[in-house]
Amino acid sequence: QVQLVESGGGLVQAGGSLRLSCAASRSIFSINTMGWYRQAPGKQRELVAGITSTGRTNYAESVKGRFTISTDNAKNTVYLQMNSLKPEDTAVYYCFAATVVNYWGQGTQVTVSS
Repeated sequence: QVQLVESGGGLVQAGGSLRLSCAASRSIFSINTMGWYRQAPGKQRELVAGITSTGRTNYAESVKGRFTISTDNAKNTVYLQMNSLKPEDTAVYYCFAATVVNYWGQGTQVTVSS
């Protein structure tokens, strides 16, 4: 099992930055893929960014060049650095860990004001 705890969300003005953190309850070294989804009101949950155990990353087209996903294996933590934030980035952001079973965090709210 893996427990995931997100932090770092909040309210920011358009053009600003936030860094989300996702702390795992055990080593993430062997987890196939970790990353972030988001869900805005009235919309489906969408993949924002993912990173594999080999360090390969992928991003939604809407965040490429603005968001960066990274890991710190020593801290069992995944980060999402979000720059140049836009109002359309407003959503609840969920951390996930894909193993044989998929695990999810509780979500953290990101609100970008115009």
